[in-house]
Amino acid sequence: MNITVSEALTQFTEQYVSKWMAQTGLPPASSDLYGVPSPCIVRTGENWVYWEPQSFSLQDKNLNKVATALDIELQPMIHPFYTTQLAGDMKAQFQGHTLNLVQVWNEDDFIRLQENLIGHLVTQKRLKLSPTLFIATLESDLEMISLCNLTGEIILEKFGSKEKQVLAPDLIHFIQQLSPVVEPLA
Repeated sequence: MNITVSEALTQFTEQYVSKWMAQTGLPPASSDLYGVPSPCIVRTGENWVYWEPQSFSLQDKNLNKVATALDIELQPMIHPFYTTQLAGDMKAQFQGHTLNLVQVWNEDDFIRLQENLIGHLVTQKRLKLSPTLFIATLESDLEMISLCNLTGEIILEKFGSKEKQVLAPDLIHFIQQLSPVVEPLA
């Protein structure tokens, strides 16, 4: 059975929320997003928010502004990855890597995400590197997990270098192999 990026992301998000509920009795929590408005917030703690994913309700359901700014065509899978839902970033494991899956929190965050993707692509162009679109951060600020805009493969890349390692043939396979990680706030 073939599934879409949106379906794979929704399934992973449901697993992530379920794991939080099973381990803590509460939805996912974030201290980084405390004080930042979002329709995802279901409860506020002392210095954190509890959130649940919401349908992506913003007018632009694509990253066409990124494509237009650089006069390139983006891999089609990147659009639904960032426009299926509003959610907090989600911690996960993938083949021994602990990562934070980047998600859109609110309208301002969507604008900031597009600006960051443009900046990332401009830097790569300046350094004569093949274009990638980041989808997850790692502990190291020098590495990230990205979608290769030429091949559609998911890669581990070192920022500003040609060093790359293919992790998955595409975004759907990558998402389907993620294991949610719950780190309750102290």
